[in-house]
Amino acid sequence: MSKLGKITRRAFLVGAVAVTGGVAVGAYVITRDPENPLAPTEGATLNSYVVIDESGVTIIVPRAEMGQGVQTTLAALVAEELEVPLDQVRVEHGPPAPAYATTKMMTPRDYHAEEPSGMVSTVMAGMTRLMGMQVTGGSSSTFDAYEKMRLSGAAAREMLIDAAAERLGVGRDQLKAENGAIVATDGTTLTYAELASDAAKVAPPENPPLKDPEDWTLIGKTLAKLDQPAKATGTAPFAIDTRMDGMKFATVKMNPWIEGDMVSFDASEAEGMPGVEKVVDIGGGVAVIASNTWLAMQAAEAINFEWSPVDHGATTDEIFADIEAAFDLDPNITSREAGEVRPGDDDLEAEYRAPFLSHAPMEPMNATALFTGDKLEMWAGVQGPIITQKQAAKVVGLKPENVTIHTTIMGGSFGRRGFNDFALQAAAVAKEMPGTPVNVTWSREEDMRHDYYRPGAVARLRAGLTDGKIDNFRGQFSSASVMRASLKAFTGRDMASADALITEGCADQPYAIQNALVTGHVPERTPRIGFWRSVGHSMNAFFWESFVDELAHKTGQDPLAFRLAHIEGEHEPTAQVLKTVAEMANWTGETPEGKGRGLAVTYSFGTPVAEIVEVSDRNGEISIDKVWIAADLGTVVDPGNVEAQLIGGAIYGLSAAIHGEITFENGGVVEGNFYDYDALRMSNTPEFEVTALSLGGHIGGVGEPGTPPAAPALANAIFDLTGERIRELPLRKTASFVA
Repeated sequence: MSKLGKITRRAFLVGAVAVTGGVAVGAYVITRDPENPLAPTEGATLNSYVVIDESGVTIIVPRAEMGQGVQTTLAALVAEELEVPLDQVRVEHGPPAPAYATTKMMTPRDYHAEEPSGMVSTVMAGMTRLMGMQVTGGSSSTFDAYEKMRLSGAAAREMLIDAAAERLGVGRDQLKAENGAIVATDGTTLTYAELASDAAKVAPPENPPLKDPEDWTLIGKTLAKLDQPAKATGTAPFAIDTRMDGMKFATVKMNPWIEGDMVSFDASEAEGMPGVEKVVDIGGGVAVIASNTWLAMQAAEAINFEWSPVDHGATTDEIFADIEAAFDLDPNITSREAGEVRPGDDDLEAEYRAPFLSHAPMEPMNATALFTGDKLEMWAGVQGPIITQKQAAKVVGLKPENVTIHTTIMGGSFGRRGFNDFALQAAAVAKEMPGTPVNVTWSREEDMRHDYYRPGAVARLRAGLTDGKIDNFRGQFSSASVMRASLKAFTGRDMASADALITEGCADQPYAIQNALVTGHVPERTPRIGFWRSVGHSMNAFFWESFVDELAHKTGQDPLAFRLAHIEGEHEPTAQVLKTVAEMANWTGETPEGKGRGLAVTYSFGTPVAEIVEVSDRNGEISIDKVWIAADLGTVVDPGNVEAQLIGGAIYGLSAAIHGEITFENGGVVEGNFYDYDALRMSNTPEFEVTALSLGGHIGGVGEPGTPPAAPALANAIFDLTGERIRELPLRKTASFVA
């Protein structure tokens, strides 16, 4: 399916909304029809999401599966309308193509955002195609796919009915789609495979009818994950498992100062090891190519290097001194400005800190590449395959259309595989070994010590209260700009710009405050950083929701009542999730001796999530006993997957809150493996209870919103238990936890 084939304008449109995500009228290039990337050698391509051949139905899901269940959920959107059982379909990741752009990536998702007009929406969709934004990220996959993938299934269904009507010589009113076939009123049945070639010749309907929600059999139901059997049996095709005839294996050794240069290296000992084939300079380090991965890693450790430093602090203290110094610089962004903020003598002031964090996926960075001189083929888990394709093409000196990217399932990502450094290294190594496939795998230590980290951050907050409510608020946030770092990684150019990610999780929360000023500040130098699960919300929710709790206690109010006093009337769905989680946990505002409860709520990625954490004292150590979660998704597509993602996000957030910290010495990262970068284990993971609401608004994201409230809810619970307010992460610096 890697060949490109042009299809007609009409064949790509389904009513007013294109299968590719927008109305293809006006705005010249921005809205022109993209090419259909599917041209199977057998069978029929009914549109860019549906292929039918003799073996059945293949649904193209152009979003990366990294454990979030996206390939099952999105396939179900198509299968629902196509009237085919989910266990009868195959799923493939779509190739890099503008047809698969995440066309709603630019759509505002703030709690007060309004739906863009038709033309504005179309132009934004076109821009994402021009920019190659075929991206899995931002908890946008279902939000982006909900309409267009249902429409693609409905269009294919109607084309199959038309083909059956022509073949049987009957009216469409005598036919229906059912269980992967078209069935006539007289009982005649034609399978989709039998009709596919004729259906591909039928013009798609202008406005295919969508099923009534009352008739849904897949949407709104908990579905078995299509990839689960293969994962359970060890047969799932992760990139790290790629094997080919004649394959060689490689690993890398890079400058401990991330992005620093390599002055020189002596690989004589490594090159003398039996089975070592070549040591390649990849800039800033080397790749060792050998007969197996373990040998390559052993040889890499035998190389002597001379490294050069880069321009950021050499220690954690020096780096955080730079972050603090940024408060004296002009703001990078003013994210919220309302009324007039006046400091008062009785204002509450607090400073909070959060460390750098690693993504720490279970599958370390890896990619397999085969370079033949005029072609490059790669197998890798990546979140933005068009960008990967373009960058890899540049590395090997080819045009992008001569680079084939096979996007595999991933053993975790959390934003890390949105960056292509590991894949581009594989391309460079393959160029040194033409005609030979090379599997490049980082060691766990290289993976953790050469991440695109969540930035360390400091927040300085001040608020005054009148009649038990926040009357004025001043928030200052300092951290490196994730947007600037990401643009540099994707374009190679350092472009500073205003970055709302620095203050999200505070400035954009649905709290009614008449006088507020929130600014974001950027240090002049920083270690490499990038997107981390829930991005700025992950640390700023800790800062803001901890501070809100402090304000509630200062006024003597119940933390739930204090929040509702500011949120009710400002955003009802957020107020509703607060009330729901309180009812789930039987929140009274009082806890018995030896117990503590904490509450937090965050609106992120179109989804308000409230969490209550209950802890207890076990011989001086803190046990996290239970977590209640309520969220409003607008529409719940798969309840079981929503529950799993909210729990997984909370566990990720709790793990980071307790354990997560990347530190620096001599310019390099200290932590290198799970023994010094720990996470919650089965023995100390709490019980969870989840309620997912469908209050009817836009579809919210679910992969990331469960993470932000976890840390502040836990810190607030510890305060309730011990009376000690913790303003710095990780919490293990202050409190002891049950192992």
